[in-house]
Formats: sequence, C-alpha cells, structure tokens
Amino acid sequence: MKSISVIGSGTMGNGIAHVFAQHGYDVSLVDIKPEFLEKALSTISKNMDRQVAKGSLSQEDKDAALSRVSTFTSLEEGVKHASLVVEAATENMALKLDIFRQLDQFAPADAILASNTSSISITKIAAVTQRPTQVIGMHFMNPVPVMKLVEVICGYATSNEVTQRIMELSQKLSKDPVEVNDYPGFVANRILMPMINEAIYTLFEGVAGVSEIDTVMKLGMAHPMGPLQLADFIGLDVCLSILRVLHEGFGNPKYAPCPLLVNMVEAGYRGVKTGEGFYRYTAGSKDLVVAPRFSK
Repeated sequence: MKSISVIGSGTMGNGIAHVFAQHGYDVSLVDIKPEFLEKALSTISKNMDRQVAKGSLSQEDKDAALSRVSTFTSLEEGVKHASLVVEAATENMALKLDIFRQLDQFAPADAILASNTSSISITKIAAVTQRPTQVIGMHFMNPVPVMKLVEVICGYATSNEVTQRIMELSQKLSKDPVEVNDYPGFVANRILMPMINEAIYTLFEGVAGVSEIDTVMKLGMAHPMGPLQLADFIGLDVCLSILRVLHEGFGNPKYAPCPLLVNMVEAGYRGVKTGEGFYRYTAGSKDLVVAPRFSK
C-alpha cells in the first residue's frame, strides 16, 4: 500500500496525512474547500518544524514528506488511485455513511476503506458498501504524530487478511496497533468517556470545582491531564456524540450524558476549538484558566 487517501483535513485528518507522508507514503488529502486544505498543509508544516527543531526529523525529510501530500476538493479524484482510504470526517453517522457510499463507488475495487471514527459502528458503516470485508476501523489518537496507539476495529464482516494488513501497516507508521471488536465505543472511549462524564457530574453536583477535580486525577491517579481539561481538548461536542452512541448502543443509563455537558455544547462552549469549555483558552497563552462560569 503506497497510495493513501485521507478524507477530511481537520485535526485528525491532517495528523494522519502527516504520519503517512513522513513514513514515505503518497497521500491524497481531500476536503470540501481549498482554504481547509491550505490550513491543513500549514499545520502539517508547522508540526514538522517542531520535529526538525527537536532533531527527530531532518529538514530534507520534512521537505520530502510535504512533497508527497497532494490536495483535492473532489472526492472522486482524490481516491481514484488509492490502495487505502482513511476517512477522518466529523463524528456524524449520516455524514460517514454518505462518504462511504461514495468511496465504494469511486475507490478502486481492491482498496481498503478505513474509518478513524472514535465510536460509530464499523459494521454499520461497512453495510452501506459492496465490500464489507474490506472495511475496517483505524482509530488514531490525538495528536496523531505523537500518540503511539491505533485501535484497529474489526467489523462483523472484516476479513482476517484486511485486519492483518492494517495491523502491519500501523506498525510501519511506528504505531502500536491494538485489535478490538466492533462494539459501541470500542475500548478507548468505552472506558474514557464514562470517566469524563462522571467528572462532569461531579462538577454538576457541586462536589468539587474544575481545577480541584482535575488535580485529584492528575496527582492521585497519575493522569497527565485532568478529565475536564481532556474533555476540552477532545471537544465537548465530540464527547457528547460518543456518549450518545454508548447510551443508544448499550441502552444502559450509566452512559447518559450529564445535563451540564449537553447544555454547554448547545450553548456553543465546546472546549479548545471554541476558546472556552471548562477552561478559557487564549491564543498564545499556555496558562490554564478556569472558565469564568466555573471560577469561585
């Protein structure tokens, strides 16, 4: 597999493109607007500059990697030569199903179709294609160039051969792949999201404040980032979406999203991406400041 198409150039998409290009793969990065793609290329370049500054990547290798990334606003053009397509669009079921119907139509018949979904059923996604044995999950962690884990999710019909190829490919990207089966939330988010939700309930019920909750988890459980800060980093809208998938998929009330989380997302407070969630984020500042509504 030498020709990779990545669908979606946001945080996850540009990170996935970055890693493939850095490891010698030709990448077609696809999005709906040229300005999205320009921003993605700028982000990839800046992130590679950090690697150059740290000595983990040479300037020559950076230039070579960037030369391997081509951009497209046409899905058909962007995937017509792909041996692997990795979809990294917004965590929205209807959108992903629509994309996979198109990928099935436009990608070569032998291409593997992968989704970077963090919670949506690979089996359901595969069912809208004529190649369910060739559909699989590749759930990269954010930030993609830094985090080592890839959850490799096998749908009900995913073939053993495709699974093995994706496991081996992930290792070639200097990642540590872990094979999991297709159930709501897979492993990472089935465990992580209830913890984040419980932290939000702890705040909602007045047990402790934002910084106190995060401090307990950082100092007491050796977490590098508290659950509320992590929720902001992931995106509160993404957390809510995953919790709803868990709640619907298992029908268990323990996965019901905290009303505070629902209200914050509906009000437009989605964490780092909007500048405010449980904390307030100011461009150029690394200080962690509790959002005014939660400060004492």
